[in-house]
Amino acid sequence: MPQANGNLRVDLRLIADMVASGSRVLDVGCGDGALLAWLGRHKNVDGRGIELSMAGVSAAVAHGLSVIQGDADTDLEHYPSGAFDYVILSQTLQATYEPKTVLSNMLRIGRHAIVSFPNFGHWKVRSHLLLRGRMPVTDTLAYAWYETPNIHFCTIRDFLHLCRSLNIVVERRIALDRNGDMLRGWAGRALANLFAEQGLFLLSRKDESAG
Repeated sequence: MPQANGNLRVDLRLIADMVASGSRVLDVGCGDGALLAWLGRHKNVDGRGIELSMAGVSAAVAHGLSVIQGDADTDLEHYPSGAFDYVILSQTLQATYEPKTVLSNMLRIGRHAIVSFPNFGHWKVRSHLLLRGRMPVTDTLAYAWYETPNIHFCTIRDFLHLCRSLNIVVERRIALDRNGDMLRGWAGRALANLFAEQGLFLLSRKDESAG
């Protein structure tokens, strides 16, 4: 059931904090709509959702949310430019076939994009590969290699490089631990690529007319 009360998952609460009240929001890969329900109740957003799983769509619609079945790889291109204030992609980028195209479409149809993903550069992942020579299974990468829905693993540094190549502005970046809590100090800043198990980013398009 979508959590329309205050019990939103920690990382989703951080995403919600980035969204301005009364804005238009598209949540891509929204699951059962927990985030949309919270945003509607607490921030009066005009929320829409896309979810690949029919079970997720059914759960969201049953609770009065505007969610349709869709695929980020193929369906975002059909949305008009500038249709939303925020487009959210939580823990889904690594499961897309064309992450570069998905990210570009998000910032075409929204003024801002909010993206989170598991960090493949975390020290536990590195040490597992180094010492055991096998693909790791962790809390944030919870599937064996032969059954994972994840297609494109990346590190925080990889993602920042992609943003630079697409002229995307990183307005805010947050390093998270496995529970979705914010890392602070040096572990959450200079060494985030090594110590963060998840990355969370608020993005916007570069203003080509400026400068």
